[in-house]
Amino acid sequence: MSAQTNTVTKILDLIRQDRLPGGSHLTAQKLADRLRLSRSPVNDALGVLEQHGIVARRPNRGYFLQQDFDALPDAHAALAPPSADDIVTQSYFKLADELLRGELPMQCSEAQLRVRYALTNAQTQALLARVSQEGWAQRRPGYGWEFSSMMTTPDSLLQSYRLRLALEPAALLEPSFRIEKAVIERCRAAEKHLLDGGIATDTADQLHERGVRFHESLVEASGNPFFIDTIKRVNRVRRLLSYRSMQDRSRYQQHCDQHLAILDLLERERNEDAAAALSSHLRSTLDNLARISGILIS
Repeated sequence: MSAQTNTVTKILDLIRQDRLPGGSHLTAQKLADRLRLSRSPVNDALGVLEQHGIVARRPNRGYFLQQDFDALPDAHAALAPPSADDIVTQSYFKLADELLRGELPMQCSEAQLRVRYALTNAQTQALLARVSQEGWAQRRPGYGWEFSSMMTTPDSLLQSYRLRLALEPAALLEPSFRIEKAVIERCRAAEKHLLDGGIATDTADQLHERGVRFHESLVEASGNPFFIDTIKRVNRVRRLLSYRSMQDRSRYQQHCDQHLAILDLLERERNEDAAAALSSHLRSTLDNLARISGILIS
């Protein structure tokens, strides 16, 4: 059992022991004190629970339990990351790849997808639920599905970054911007994990989610729901091309270094400098993506 899974298991055990109802506030410091751990591994474990919908993070307030204690899943069965052999996950990436290559019709029936990827009915439904939730497919009348052309060209990913470049630095300058130390610590721990080897070993899913959590955490701290909603929508639909761009991971060490520098500035309440650093970070990402644009269509 990994240290992270062990911490997740202990947190779930405490929730059951205390018989906490849904909506209960989970304070990282209190959990850390009871588990005799630092807050960093506790925050990382809470982040895992958030990814699985067991807790929800509210800006500047922390984590809240989403279900009653007696409905909690077993940590090993429910929280293990998807296996590389999982057929739905494999089919998801194959579908995304074929769509980007232009090898998949923009309109398909469920039966066609089921046969194409050798899936069961339940697996086909799980696959379509995922792509629908991410915003690049929608159901047509009957049993058909239509894929969005919005994120199937290299220009689409670059355009999404230009939108983020306009919004994210501005979020750091909002009068209501407040970021908790626990959020900074959690983000910093995630970056250090990547620098300690995660860049090479994390799955595309995990790499994408870590980046999304970093940027959404900063925007959420603005307290401006319009910023937050816009960035979350962009992150859902850009996932498709983000996975393809991860074939080149050489740029991720630079990303981590830039993220850590931004966190240091925010910790010292130098928000204007942090906004400038975030703008520079997004511009450098744009430049990197432009250089590897061939990967996005190959």
